[in-house]
Amino acid sequence: MKPVTPSDSKALQVEIVISELLRWGVYGSLLLLVVGTVVSYIHPETYGAGGGSGADLHRLITEGATFPRTLSWLGHGLLQLQGQAIIVAGLLLLIATPVIRVLVSIIAFALEKDRAFVVITTVVFLLLMISFALGKAG
Repeated sequence: MKPVTPSDSKALQVEIVISELLRWGVYGSLLLLVVGTVVSYIHPETYGAGGGSGADLHRLITEGATFPRTLSWLGHGLLQLQGQAIIVAGLLLLIATPVIRVLVSIIAFALEKDRAFVVITTVVFLLLMISFALGKAG
């Protein structure tokens, strides 16, 4: 059996931090999704221009439908405790969780002075950012 070195101990600590980050990101996202759904059912008048009518649903699910895409809409909706905005915040947290995990990995590799993994992980992070930018543009 190989003895545990300080380097192994640090790697284990980093893995624990990353696993907790992922776990709590998913828990937080789930909580926001559930709360947003409950709020939407309690206050259907805040869901869409028609107060949550069939026309609102049709407008949301038809081809070419638009969905609120601005941070100002999200901030305004969260301040007013609108269910739809809370759900969107939960989805954004779910998307952001693995991205934050990549950032934490870059920091951990930099602290370990592992340049190869810093470069590889930074490239992964840049590819994620490019994919988000292309998704926003398209």
